[in-house]
Amino acid sequence: MNKEQGSLAIDSENIFPIIKKWLYSDHDIFIRELVSNGCDAITKLKKLDMMGETTLPDDYKQKIEVLVNAEEKTITFVDNGLGMTADEVKEYINRIAFSGAADFLEKYKDKSSEDQIIGHFGLGFYSSFMVADRVEINTKSYRDGEPAVHWESDSGTDFEMGDGEWDQMGTQIILHLNEDCYEFANEYRVREVLNKYCSFMPVEIFLTNENAETEYETIPSEEVTEEDTVIEEIVEEPKTDGDGTEEDEGEEKKEPVKKTKIVKRPVSISDTAPLWAKHPNECSEDDYKSFYRKVFQDYREPLFWIHLNMDYPFNLKGILYFPKVNLEYENAEGMIKLYNNQVFIADNIKEVIPEFLLLLKGVIDCPDLPLNVSRSALQNDGFVTKISEYITKKVADKLSGMCKTDRENYEKYWDDISPFIKYGCLKDQKFQEKMKDFILFKDLDDKFMTMKEYLETVDTPEAEVVEPGEETEGEEPQEPPKTTIYYVTDVQQQSQYINLFREQEMNAFVLTHSIDQPFISSLEAGDDNVKFQRIDAEVTDDFKEEIDGEELKEQTDVLTKLFQKALGKEKLEVKVEKLKNEKISSMITVSEETRRMQDMMKMYAMNGMGGMGDFGGETLVLNANNSLVKYLTKHQDGEHAELFCKQLYDLAMISNKPLAPEEMTEFIQRSNEIMELLSGK
Repeated sequence: MNKEQGSLAIDSENIFPIIKKWLYSDHDIFIRELVSNGCDAITKLKKLDMMGETTLPDDYKQKIEVLVNAEEKTITFVDNGLGMTADEVKEYINRIAFSGAADFLEKYKDKSSEDQIIGHFGLGFYSSFMVADRVEINTKSYRDGEPAVHWESDSGTDFEMGDGEWDQMGTQIILHLNEDCYEFANEYRVREVLNKYCSFMPVEIFLTNENAETEYETIPSEEVTEEDTVIEEIVEEPKTDGDGTEEDEGEEKKEPVKKTKIVKRPVSISDTAPLWAKHPNECSEDDYKSFYRKVFQDYREPLFWIHLNMDYPFNLKGILYFPKVNLEYENAEGMIKLYNNQVFIADNIKEVIPEFLLLLKGVIDCPDLPLNVSRSALQNDGFVTKISEYITKKVADKLSGMCKTDRENYEKYWDDISPFIKYGCLKDQKFQEKMKDFILFKDLDDKFMTMKEYLETVDTPEAEVVEPGEETEGEEPQEPPKTTIYYVTDVQQQSQYINLFREQEMNAFVLTHSIDQPFISSLEAGDDNVKFQRIDAEVTDDFKEEIDGEELKEQTDVLTKLFQKALGKEKLEVKVEKLKNEKISSMITVSEETRRMQDMMKMYAMNGMGGMGDFGGETLVLNANNSLVKYLTKHQDGEHAELFCKQLYDLAMISNKPLAPEEMTEFIQRSNEIMELLSGK
């Protein structure tokens, strides 16, 4: 073939800047693309062999080699796949096979975020010009009689092509790196990239440092294969335990050990048969744990896992691990790796993987996933939506099944998995529907129960029956009564209220996670029959003695004025109740609605949206059966009445929430003053 020169046929003169800026925002991506091309060439050759269109040698072993040369500043990719004829080089190399290049330019000309594109195949070879000043191709087709071809380009737009000297089937691509990319001539840097993108490709990948000295290893002679390069045979004389005495002579004579020194065997970077590609029945518990450690470099054992294996209506395989979570949900980080035919694409693509599952760790391989699209296109793709729904369903099925058949372990894992389950219920209505009967709640005795199980243990309020003709004109219809579910957010802080509950043999849920508040709000919105109330929201009738409504009115008026004056809080609401527990002197209650509003405002303030001030809403509850309260009622004008009022108020506040620094300082000083009074000093 005569040497040929020319310019690459590209639909747009600006395609290379686009490749650099958009298509491959990470410079190391060229390694994935070139290795993937080699893998495709090998896969197609194997398929042709299976179809009978070619016959491969019996000793054919598919492989891809990556060679780095720090001295020459080159990185070379070699595959023993299809190879190319001169006509194929002209078709696939000289004319960029990129459909709609002009449309692509127009679509993304105003974009500025590299997140707009998640990955593209089809321009793989041209990614090499991101890092190389000069690129060479040596290739020879699998077809008999076709000569080798040499192709070379210094710019990515102009080329030279002619007969080559490559004498083996397949393709060699040599990248002469530009000055800014010499890092890719370093063995360790390339190994890092290969491990990132190519750890599980279906073809073995070998990395060689051409500047490194030859390494050797010694193996038993019987293990030598035809592929080994033998350096020398070694005979090791057997060792004796003795020193040549008669006892030694009586021992059975051992045969010499034959070993062989060989050039160190190359080790493939790629695991061609990853665990997710196997059937779950073929995988042991140790296999799953070992794979988890290998992929995520996490030596803490996962709680459990889900093996995804679907062939229809789309091809999807993978493994999702539930790791042990020790942090608040907002700070927790998962990692789900997305693959396409065992080629790594990206981490945590929210359009494919439901957002709430990103807390997990795992791998998903979906060959049917459309890649040559933007993120916005993925969001609107019905096929991608089905994949996401399938993953959600499999997770829900796993969790619900575990709750039904393995409740003991389900409870053991609950504290770790509950944040993401509750978050999933908030984010995905379908997931909530599947999981609502399998959400566990921990009670005051550290026992787990579902909502349904809890409601079966409490009395459900009955709706008032209104006989026909009893309706009062102008009155709004009353809402049906709701079952109140009490809960605790801080076991230590709210211990006084918890003790009251225990005394009356009442129960409550322990909800300490930050996600619990929005979660219970969503439960209330979905069930008109229940409402959640923190145990310090009010003093229920169960804690009080039955009295006439007017019995404490006078005492309430007296103590209200006394405490308002002593504390300087004119709007402080004071209630006097006869509590069954005489030892309790004072308590603070804040209505559920008010406290939730306060929490919301705090959240807005934390997010830089400002607050809306103090809503108040706190009520000081004084126990008429307590001796201190009785004393204040009788000695409201006493010398130390103000001192006792402040102390009782602070004691109530401490049992409700932490005091501010200045309030705590004052409380300690006052406590010392009271002890001095008691000591008579």
